[in-house]
Amino acid sequence: MLSRIARRIGTTVLFAVIILCLALTIVPHFLDAIYYQGPVSAHYDGERFRNPDRDDEIRLRPRGKRGNYIWRRLTGQTGEAPPAWPDQVRVVPKPVPARVMGNAMVATWVGHATVLVQTQGLNILTDPIWSSRAGPFDIGPARVAAPGIAFDKLPKIDLVLVSHNHFDHMDLTTLKRLWDRDRPLIVSSLGNDAVIGQVGVPSRTLDWGGRLTVKPGIEVIVNRNHHWSTRWLSDQNRALWSSFVVRLPGGNLFFTGDTGAGDLRWADEAAVYGPTRLALIPIGAFRFSPGQMGDWSHIGPVDAVDVARRLGASRSIGMHWGTFRLSNEAYDTPPRLLAAAMACTRQGGRFDTVGFGQPTAIAPYASPAGTPPMPRAALLACLDTPSIRAMR
Repeated sequence: MLSRIARRIGTTVLFAVIILCLALTIVPHFLDAIYYQGPVSAHYDGERFRNPDRDDEIRLRPRGKRGNYIWRRLTGQTGEAPPAWPDQVRVVPKPVPARVMGNAMVATWVGHATVLVQTQGLNILTDPIWSSRAGPFDIGPARVAAPGIAFDKLPKIDLVLVSHNHFDHMDLTTLKRLWDRDRPLIVSSLGNDAVIGQVGVPSRTLDWGGRLTVKPGIEVIVNRNHHWSTRWLSDQNRALWSSFVVRLPGGNLFFTGDTGAGDLRWADEAAVYGPTRLALIPIGAFRFSPGQMGDWSHIGPVDAVDVARRLGASRSIGMHWGTFRLSNEAYDTPPRLLAAAMACTRQGGRFDTVGFGQPTAIAPYASPAGTPPMPRAALLACLDTPSIRAMR
């Protein structure tokens, strides 16, 4: 009897050792991947990409403040109770046109960083995600707002911009559905073609400054921003992140992607390509501690208004908020803080938010020349009021 038990224990241990050896062989390769190989540059060391501005923050802090925040959320050790979010936001979408021709432009916020922009007969989609959760294996933050356009109501898509490979921005399930249905041109930055290609979807990838002609008179330019990338933690910064300029006859479209402030000169660089008619700028997922106004890889409204000013944008729409809970600010803090920041900077009504699924006509380009810069310290001083301090 004892010998039989000993044999069973020995067999179990043997299998455990085999499984452990297999895991040690397989898992690191699964969690890391070489998405790109190319010449060394100012932002690529031959193995991983980096930001040329304040890159130490990107290298050191993913395992720091944000990692601790996520761990506290998962374990329930959040300290003070986080602000309440709605379980579900009511979305009442309006029909979107099949096409918008000529210099007319219509923008419809689908949710998070997904926006449908229609102009010049093109249907352009940014960082599309229709999945119910932003994460792998159907885990991760759940949507609190249904997509502003149901997938089967989405017009035929011609151009897709994918800013980087985080799950809430590169949703392979959605990209596969779009490719199978519409065969759009998918544009991203270096290395992301290897990730998107995992589901059999082709894409065109470019380095910062790279250009791709969509059709005569219209081109996509991949532009710098300040972020990082990963799918499986150990593959950190194996693929590049970016913003985009779409050069258009009636004024450019700028899609910021997902970004922190960094040196903010990436916005100045985008402005060189011509007048910005519409800028899509993130305003949410910036508060991981009380009173915080910006995160190392996410801008909040304080920096977003400076991005809009640097771009010289005629119209800006705030996105990257109100869809997936990724940080600790209250649900409505991003639009409320944006309105207050716009009042402080006296930029008029050129930067606001729109409702889910509400097609919004974008006026012809009008220069905002004459808007003076406001130093960040001065803006924070202007925002230092009881009502702003009470925002969570």
